[in-house]
Amino acid sequence: MEAAKETAANIGASAKSGKEKTKAIIQEKMENMTAHTQVEKEEAEKKKQERVRKAEAEKLEAMEENAAAREQIHAGYGHPGDHRRSPAVPGEDHVEAGVASSRPIGLDTGTGTPAAAHNPRVGSTHPDDQPHGTGGA
Repeated sequence: MEAAKETAANIGASAKSGKEKTKAIIQEKMENMTAHTQVEKEEAEKKKQERVRKAEAEKLEAMEENAAAREQIHAGYGHPGDHRRSPAVPGEDHVEAGVASSRPIGLDTGTGTPAAAHNPRVGSTHPDDQPHGTGGA
């Protein structure tokens, strides 16, 4: 489950990086169209390269953070979705003071059978809710 969350977060980081790189390329093209000298065109190219490098660095940083969060959970210093926990003393967990702990909505609730939750006819004894049909022969 955590691997899927990390993968999804990495895909999001890649998509954002791709968007930023595309914006950098388009901005460079616009600056080239309005540039009057070769120096202005070279400066536009330098700006583009810097924006692309920055987008790539941000993507790699996000991926490293995602991997670190997963490793921290596997090491026992946190729980999925609980990024407030940190090791205060090796072997112990520490929860930050003044921060309330909570669980995701929907855990341990419901009927226990997912199909029943969305089927109004399950478990009903009302005569109108019984199956209808010709009955065969």
